[in-house]
Amino acid sequence: MKGFARSLARAIPSAVGSVGAFVGLCVITLGWLLLGPVFSFSANWLLVPSAVASIVALLLVVLLQYSQNRDTRALQLKLDEVIRAVGQARTDIVRLEELTDDEIAEIESDFRRLRRVD
Repeated sequence: MKGFARSLARAIPSAVGSVGAFVGLCVITLGWLLLGPVFSFSANWLLVPSAVASIVALLLVVLLQYSQNRDTRALQLKLDEVIRAVGQARTDIVRLEELTDDEIAEIESDFRRLRRVD
């Protein structure tokens, strides 16, 4: 089940961000607008799409955040490997995202000094 959820979490953001999804949503919206006179623009006619959109938006936010977190972790690991592989690189900054703000500011200051020297 976990593997299925993971593959679904990878596939949905790609599908949602496609041109086909945008065109599909435009068609659905146009159809909803055209059906307004049939339902006399009733409260239900307004309420149902609003409720569905809210639920879908919430689910997509959670799903996209999961996908973003996963991508960020993978990117951090790749960068850590590059830093480790370069002989002169400072390996003490491999896990930079886990340092305190003060420690990061100190390293940033070091890099500013290095830029001035170059």
